[in-house]
Amino acid sequence: MTDLTHFDSEGRSRMVNVGGKPLTERTATAEGFVVARPETMARIVGGGTAKGDVREVARLAGIMAAKKTGELIPLCHPLGLDAIEIDFSLASPTQLRIVATASLTARTGVEMEALTAVSIAALTVYDMCKSADKGMTIGPIRLLSKTGGKSGDWHADHE
Repeated sequence: MTDLTHFDSEGRSRMVNVGGKPLTERTATAEGFVVARPETMARIVGGGTAKGDVREVARLAGIMAAKKTGELIPLCHPLGLDAIEIDFSLASPTQLRIVATASLTARTGVEMEALTAVSIAALTVYDMCKSADKGMTIGPIRLLSKTGGKSGDWHADHE
C-alpha cells in the first residue's frame, strides 16, 4: 500500500504531512454532466423554474462546497482557496456540462476542491429540477487537469 499516500506502511489511514513541502501555485479543473430530458434542460438553460435560476444556485452551492471540502473528505487538508470558478455549457440538448477550476498557493493540491464543486453543483441542479424530471442522471465526473506541486502538471487524455 506504499503507493497510496493516505495509508502508512501497515495499511492504517493517515493524513499526509505536507508541512515540509514548499508553497507553489496550484490549479485543478474538473468536469461533470447532468443529463435530463430536453424540455427539462431547456428550463435549466432558460432560467424558467419556480425555484429560480438553476445554474446560479448550483454555482453558489459548488463554490460553498469547494470551500468545505476539507470537512467533507476525511483525509483532505482544509485549504484557503484563492479562487473557484464554475461554468455551465450545454453539451447537447440533454446534457449540461459543469466545469470547475480551483486555484491557490499551498503545499497540497486542489483536485478534490474542483471535483467537490462539480459534484455538488450537479446535485443542486438535480435537487432544483427533480420535481419535473426524476430520471435525470449525473456523471461522469472527472479531473481534467492539475498544475503545480511535486508531481507537476497533468492533463486528461480526452478533454
